[in-house]
Amino acid sequence: QVQLVESGGGVVQAGGSLRLSCAASGRTFSRYAMGWFRQAPGKEREFVAAATSLSVTTGYADSVKGRFTISRDNNKTTLSLQMNKLKPEDTAAYYCAANSGNYYSSRERDYDFWGQGTQVTVSS
Repeated sequence: QVQLVESGGGVVQAGGSLRLSCAASGRTFSRYAMGWFRQAPGKEREFVAAATSLSVTTGYADSVKGRFTISRDNNKTTLSLQMNKLKPEDTAAYYCAANSGNYYSSRERDYDFWGQGTQVTVSS
């Protein structure tokens, strides 16, 4: 198992930047593919970005492509999401998740472990 704790959320003006972090417990972090998802009020949770264990494969939702960057440090067992040029529509609770199958996926059901989330609010 792996436990995930997100941090770095907050309130930022449109056009600003935030960096989210996800600290993972356990020594098996490098065996998991990791992903970021988000959920806005009244909406379903949606895929944001994902990376396989050695970041050989990374991918992004079209809505964040070119603005967000996913990265991971397997030595520090940390997953990050650099968010630039934020828009009000990026406002959501952001969750990191681990996929023990270690394959790239944008589907929620492929992720076995989830963090509690961190809130990002972008003001216009």
